Amino acid sequence: MASSGTSGGGGSPGSPCGACKFLRRKCSAECVFAPHFCAEDGASQFAAIHKVFGASNAAKLLQQVAPADRSEAAATITYEAQARLRDPIYGCVAHIFALQQQVASLQMQVLQAKAQVVQTMAAAAGPQGTTGSSPLLQRWPLEPESLSTQSSGCYSDMYCGFGDQEEGSYTR
Repeated sequence: MASSGTSGGGGSPGSPCGACKFLRRKCSAECVFAPHFCAEDGASQFAAIHKVFGASNAAKLLQQVAPADRSEAAATITYEAQARLRDPIYGCVAHIFALQQQVASLQMQVLQAKAQVVQTMAAAAGPQGTTGSSPLLQRWPLEPESLSTQSSGCYSDMYCGFGDQEEGSYTR
């Protein structure tokens, strides 16, 4: 979402911004899309927005947002449109669920690591550090049921793994 800085929104004076290039129209100085969709790669980004939301709806939405926040709104609309094209049913919600599952998994790993540290400390302390005498050891290890995870609201396990397929960097 690079801002072009020229009055026409394109790379050179008179060239249309990416949105106007996609729509095949002349880009005016008042074009709401020009500051957010550069002439180089803005057309491909705007194509997703146009397909999902429509140019008129996107223009209305950007005009309702304060000028200082329009850049962030354009980036958000672009992200949501691209996510909706990748997954027409869940869109970016599938990615959110995948991230929530990853957070829950990492929280479980942290608790397991803490439990191992406590057990190692207890073993190093000798016979006086038994489970019954240490209040810290009575709390650890926590059972998996005692953790509150956000993944219970997931619609389907298949779509909760959306991030695994999309980014390739998430693990279950």
